[in-house]
Amino acid sequence: MTDRQERDGEQAGAVVGDARRRAAGPGGGRRTGRAVLGSRPAYSVRLPASRRPEPKAAAAERTLPWLRIGAAYAWRLILVGIVVYGVFSVLGSFQLIAVALFLALVVTSVLRPLADQLDRVLPRPLSVAVALVGSLLLLLALLALVGNAVAGEWARLVGDFRGGVHRIEEWLQRPPFRLGPGRLSHLQDQVTRYVSAHRSALLSSAVSEFGRVVELVTGGVLALFASVFFIHSGDRLWDWTRDRLLPSGARPAWDRVGRVAWRTFAGYTRGIIIVAATNAVLVGVVLLVLRVPLALPLTLLEFFATFVPLVGSPVALGVATIVALAGRGPLTALAVLALIVVIGQLEGHVLHPLVLSWAVRLHPLVVAVSVIAGSILAGVIGAVVAVPLVSVAWAVLSALRPAPP
Repeated sequence: MTDRQERDGEQAGAVVGDARRRAAGPGGGRRTGRAVLGSRPAYSVRLPASRRPEPKAAAAERTLPWLRIGAAYAWRLILVGIVVYGVFSVLGSFQLIAVALFLALVVTSVLRPLADQLDRVLPRPLSVAVALVGSLLLLLALLALVGNAVAGEWARLVGDFRGGVHRIEEWLQRPPFRLGPGRLSHLQDQVTRYVSAHRSALLSSAVSEFGRVVELVTGGVLALFASVFFIHSGDRLWDWTRDRLLPSGARPAWDRVGRVAWRTFAGYTRGIIIVAATNAVLVGVVLLVLRVPLALPLTLLEFFATFVPLVGSPVALGVATIVALAGRGPLTALAVLALIVVIGQLEGHVLHPLVLSWAVRLHPLVVAVSVIAGSILAGVIGAVVAVPLVSVAWAVLSALRPAPP
């Protein structure tokens, strides 16, 4: 190191030492009682903060709680009602297709377990064909049996009904009605004149009903065609629809909802078929014991009428009561009325809770409102479809509801 470098280092050290002494002040860096300019005082004075005006509460917060909650539920219920009305309007525009697909789902829910059992010993297409063809042959055989019974008893039935009408006239002439023969003849003349005056309207309605029959046959063929694919590969159709139409994030939830909906619909359909078959067997046995005319057709009518909850079975038994009154007299008709009461109690308190326990159990008030609303929107078809749709909707909402902690 040269002498010049040593002198430069000594000068730099002297400068640094002078800077430190000036910063420490007099006293060699020790604190004195005097305050140093720029230092923090020993205490601080806090000025009181200015109070900001509190914001006024929103109008919704000042509303009564029960009114606010009621309004929240009200607009949600209105939205649900609009959606339901829109769905029924769309289905009404495509009523034939909707009814056909509904029937296909009913057939699938009934025959799918049978096809699965046959699939253990037969190929899948053959098991589906055996299940469908066998059920069709059974239904056609039952209808042929009913038609044969009606044709074989037709002559005797005409005589029984004529005598039954005469007995009804005699019964109406006695207290408490006291309708004279002239009044009854006047009623018969009014019916005859009405038929004669409205013959063209009746013929046009008959022609329109023939067109309705053609639509029913078309819907039946479509339902049969769709049920073949539903029974054969319904799971694969659902998987394809889920994967193609839904985003990946929504697929698990929709898959769970779809399976819950199908399980509820299938359980309800199988249960209502068991209830209808039980009612039909009971009604058929009682009508045969009482020797009521047309016992077998009335039994079949009871079976199909049970698919309309709370309404169908009493209506079918009401028809049976009229037939019993015309064919066997007032005592037999009273026995059939007693049968209506007994079967109604058995169906409401024993069969429905026992058989439909695997499906969604709805309150009778909900069932009644659903049937009436369905009949208003879509007639008889709406009355039949309303209860299973409400059951499926309730099951879906229960599945989507988060589990309690």
